[in-house]
Amino acid sequence: MAAVILLNAIGNLSLAWGMKHAHTLAWNPLDYIRAMFNPYVAFGIALLVLWLLTRMTLLSWADLSFILPMTGVGYILAAVLGAWLLKEPVSAARWMGVLLIFAGTSLVAATSQKTESPE
Repeated sequence: MAAVILLNAIGNLSLAWGMKHAHTLAWNPLDYIRAMFNPYVAFGIALLVLWLLTRMTLLSWADLSFILPMTGVGYILAAVLGAWLLKEPVSAARWMGVLLIFAGTSLVAATSQKTESPE
C-alpha cells in the first residue's frame, strides 16, 4: 500500500515539475513527445508505470472498495508536496477537501478487508 501511495504522489510531483518547466504544449503531438524527454517528465512517467503495476498487484489481493479509498492518502500527499515543493497556492477550500479525503481514508482504514482467496 505504501509503495502505491508513494509512487503515485512522487510520480505526479515529478511529472508536474517537468511540465511546469517545459515549453507550453499545444495541438502538435510532437510537443508531447519532446516533453517526455525532459528528465523530470521521464522519471515521473517511469514512477507512474511502476505505480500502475503495484496498484494492479494490490487490487489482485484486496477489495476495490478498500484499496481505492486507502490509496486516497496519495492525494493528500500530492497536495502537501505541491504546496511545499512546487509552491502552488492551495486555497482553504482545497485544504478542506484534503481534510475530507483524510477523514474518508481514516474511516476505511478502520474497517476490515473482506477479500477471500479465490482458491
